Amino acid sequence: MTGKISDVASLKGKQIGVQNGTTHQKFINEQHKEMKTVPYDSYQNAVLDLKNGRIEAIFGDTAVVNEWLKKNPELGIVGDKVTDPNYFGTGLAIAVRKGNADLQDKLNKALSEVKADGTYDVIYKKWFE
Repeated sequence: MTGKISDVASLKGKQIGVQNGTTHQKFINEQHKEMKTVPYDSYQNAVLDLKNGRIEAIFGDTAVVNEWLKKNPELGIVGDKVTDPNYFGTGLAIAVRKGNADLQDKLNKALSEVKADGTYDVIYKKWFE
């Protein structure tokens, strides 16, 4: 809940909810050994545990966290966005089945169009910032 945790340093020794098997779990386990990860099959269960005081924080994707904040105004963000390329790559991606060049070409064309007309920036700001 807002106010309980003031910064990332105050998470030392605390339980942090993560989705099991994600890069978020790997990042905390490798880069913040002073924190204890609590793996969840779904973030919905992690949010319930956060609200009920069973964990101190949740580490997840920006778009997902932003949606929680809209629905749960009593929750807040602590610290800066984590963008370590060793864990989280260099950006967003769309995966297509290997050899499906037709779909890949259509997606690349559509992305080029929405970037050119400004739609991409509007969507990105709404969901990822």
